[in-house]
Amino acid sequence: MNKILVALALLIAAAPAYAAKETKQQRTVREARERGMATISRNAAEAHIGFMASDELKGREAGSDEGRIASRYIESYFRQLGLEPWDGKDYFQPFAAYRKERQKKARYQVHPDSIAELKKEVHQRIPMRNVMARIEGKNPDEYVIIGAHYDHLGIDPLLDGDQIYNGADDNASGVQAVLQIAKAFVESGVQPERTVIFALWDGEEKGLLGSEHFMLTAPIADKIKGYLNFDMIGRNTNEANPEHVVYFYTEAHPVFEKWLRSDIEKYGFNLKPDYRAWDRPIGGGDNGSFAKRDIPVIWYHTDWHPDYHMPSDEPQRINWDKMLDITRAAYLNIWNMANEPEF
Repeated sequence: MNKILVALALLIAAAPAYAAKETKQQRTVREARERGMATISRNAAEAHIGFMASDELKGREAGSDEGRIASRYIESYFRQLGLEPWDGKDYFQPFAAYRKERQKKARYQVHPDSIAELKKEVHQRIPMRNVMARIEGKNPDEYVIIGAHYDHLGIDPLLDGDQIYNGADDNASGVQAVLQIAKAFVESGVQPERTVIFALWDGEEKGLLGSEHFMLTAPIADKIKGYLNFDMIGRNTNEANPEHVVYFYTEAHPVFEKWLRSDIEKYGFNLKPDYRAWDRPIGGGDNGSFAKRDIPVIWYHTDWHPDYHMPSDEPQRINWDKMLDITRAAYLNIWNMANEPEF
């Protein structure tokens, strides 16, 4: 009798491990996901940030010729990957922002009602454009979006010395993450359950204009299941704690925190997240355009530093290792958003 009980106890103890074994299908998907993640590299990050934050782009201010060059770079990369335009027609989503004559010091507006009022008097107008591509999902009625703004502050010709706001961290670091994750999805070879849109927003520095215009006009706005945002993911706020990253997420979805904790343990990402659950993560960046409409949000941010909105925000100051681990972790986040039945 004792031997039987011992045998049963051993079987029960072994059951969880047996249940946790991967099926062939699960292994195939995992290997595909990891194949995509393996393409995220420092060489690619340096190339993207080196271009976006170069002096030749003169700070890529929204509405500038250099901003349009930056948008062409993003478009050409999406084409190179073989991605479809976000709406099946065009990688660009053109729009214009308006505000009162400059002496009145008002904010730019993209809402049609506000624009109609501004057009009644002397006003300013800036043409801009978002750049977006997609991977079509199996379910045509559900979308997830991963995005970052690509504009920055331009130049200040009155500065005595360096006049260019290169914006390496803010937000060329986010641009490289979106572009690398787009490539990772392509290289995985797996069609996601939901359609994934890769979005680079214009006009963030002038008031979250690109993402707000998108949410005001996109016919899919009510089909968006989640949004992941990058804004400044390449620096250290405290050099004594170089692994620090702030991880904002919608409080109603605690699984977002579980995902990151699990992946850090599984893949050994050298990150020390400050997990910040928020009922509506609306502050700080383009995540606000989604969160205020109750779309679940994840936002990666490495906190403020002395070069924030200064000409000294240049590529040589980037913490490449941390930024790449954030990019890899976010790739796994958006993979889950695109494929988990419920989150």
